[in-house]
Amino acid sequence: MRRTEYDAGQAAKRLKVPVTAFRWARHTGLVPGPDVSPSLWSRAAVEAMDAAAIDVAMPAGPVSGSAAADRIAVALGTPNVSGLKAFVTAFVVSRFVDRRLLADLSANPDGTLHHPGQVAEVCRRPDLAELVAADTPLGPEQAAARLQVRRADFDHMVRLGWLRSPQSIEVRFGTSRAGAVDVRLYTTASVDAVIPAHPEVDWEQLRTVGKGRRSPLASLRLEDPAI
Repeated sequence: MRRTEYDAGQAAKRLKVPVTAFRWARHTGLVPGPDVSPSLWSRAAVEAMDAAAIDVAMPAGPVSGSAAADRIAVALGTPNVSGLKAFVTAFVVSRFVDRRLLADLSANPDGTLHHPGQVAEVCRRPDLAELVAADTPLGPEQAAARLQVRRADFDHMVRLGWLRSPQSIEVRFGTSRAGAVDVRLYTTASVDAVIPAHPEVDWEQLRTVGKGRRSPLASLRLEDPAI
């Protein structure tokens, strides 16, 4: 039976092009939007696509999120070194995807793939250092320290919706997965935005609350007009 509808992978296979190249062509408009459903093309639409042009638009294979992070780090003059804490991480690259600075050509929720040419364009941006600094990840303890508040106070800020974590990582204690916990990460920019976004809070008072004392934020609720 002749196939009459194609998803991205099936269309790429019929055109004999890499699926990442097909997704890039879709991102740039070289491939028109699906005409059957939000994710399916008709047979006629696929047969009308220019496979050679799709190949030319992405002549080299994609780079992973971690490889893109390494290239960005090199562009900033602070190369990531194996075995040491990376200056630029795949978390930053994922935030660049959120900012639409990079297109994700992967269908894998656990990783990203990118057009090497687009990564090179990002590496040439004059504001690259500022973007990386804004999207650098902070764990809850780091975020609380940056705000100069206790971890308990920071947890209340998260409860109130003042910060949202775009991604979490699994942290293991020991070698067993039984000791693994998910740790939420926050961008530096989102943490820095909390104070100016909430002038109703007496930040000096909050920073002087003693250990074991109830947080002034504990009584606030999501429905409060000030939130």
